Amino acid sequence: MCQGSRVPYAIAACVLAAVAWVYLLAARGGYWRTDQRLPPGSADRSRPASQAGPNLWRWPAVAAVIPARNEAAILPETLPGLLAQDYPGAFCVVLVDDDSTDGTAQAAADLGREQLRPLQIVSGSPTPAGWAGKVWAMAQGLRAAPDADYILFTDADIGYRPETVTALVRAAEADDRILVSQMALLRADTGWERLLVPAFVYFFAMLYPFRLVNRPGARTAAAAGGCMLVRRLALEAAGGLDRIRGARIDDVALGGLLKGAAAGSRCWLGLTTAIRSQRPYPRLAQLWDMVARSAYTQLRYSPAALAGTVAGLLWLYLLPPAAAVAGLAGLAAGVGAAGWLAVAGLAGWAIMSVTYLPMLRLYRLSPLRAPSLPLIAVMYAGMTVDSARRHHRGRGGEWKGRTIPARHGDAG
Repeated sequence: MCQGSRVPYAIAACVLAAVAWVYLLAARGGYWRTDQRLPPGSADRSRPASQAGPNLWRWPAVAAVIPARNEAAILPETLPGLLAQDYPGAFCVVLVDDDSTDGTAQAAADLGREQLRPLQIVSGSPTPAGWAGKVWAMAQGLRAAPDADYILFTDADIGYRPETVTALVRAAEADDRILVSQMALLRADTGWERLLVPAFVYFFAMLYPFRLVNRPGARTAAAAGGCMLVRRLALEAAGGLDRIRGARIDDVALGGLLKGAAAGSRCWLGLTTAIRSQRPYPRLAQLWDMVARSAYTQLRYSPAALAGTVAGLLWLYLLPPAAAVAGLAGLAAGVGAAGWLAVAGLAGWAIMSVTYLPMLRLYRLSPLRAPSLPLIAVMYAGMTVDSARRHHRGRGGEWKGRTIPARHGDAG
């Protein structure tokens, strides 16, 4: 990189990458910050704002809907916490057994007998043509909870503290929000999890900056599928789950549906350490599958978007450290312009590392991991390419033995 006439071009490319990182740091909705936490409730924290009246008020009824496919092993870690919610209003849990083969329904029934909150188990029917399996399971759970004012769409691997549902409803009622979603803290116990999981959330926030999601006038919309509290009437007014029936990335699709339903719709997405995913991904292959399952879907199955994404990742993340190393080596060899190359590369690498620090702090990991972000980005680029490869081999969207046929142009 430091030889001959290539040096000026390399310096220009690195300067542009550093400028791009300045832009991302300052003008991309603060995506790298982790300060979007659950909004406070009303001043009177004993009751929801919109239900309060001079003589009578009530907490809205909430139903949690869990699509569950072969989740018998993880339910003992999560379902009791959801059934033990300390919520002042009516609250129930609806678990939809999505064609499980491991005794998921029986495991849930056994756990439900020991809890005070009602648990309804729905035996899922076969997925109709045009529907994604998870969205169809969500729709069946929604139909089984006709009296709920709010629906908490959640996943079988998500663990809740007893006060969580109360806090979610307060946040929704206090500011007339039709969607309140929290990104669960993913498990990061093993070496591969600690390396790749925080970056997964970091890249998600880069695509969908939470501050922009939370701004009513902004076009950015998303949600986190592990925890989505939805106002039922708003969902019905937007056309219901039928509108996103084929969505492969259901949370982003649902966020877009609700935020786009009416001008000024108030949706909220944030981070938390109080809601945790218990699903383990101890091996690289498992984490790789998690990303590759939907990465190409996010690109709308577009080869052009794939090429642009991979090129952008390599330019933005890999070029700065490569230029820094090459520039420093060139300085040692006496190449005159190598110093500028090293400075440009180090500047981009440093800014990039700074943007990763808050996410590492959220996951209680050492800040010394921040400079490894280029390596992680290259791995994610590989996962994205593999996602496209799987799609073209007919294995796109494979999850627990079910392969979902892709719909070209489907963004969700």
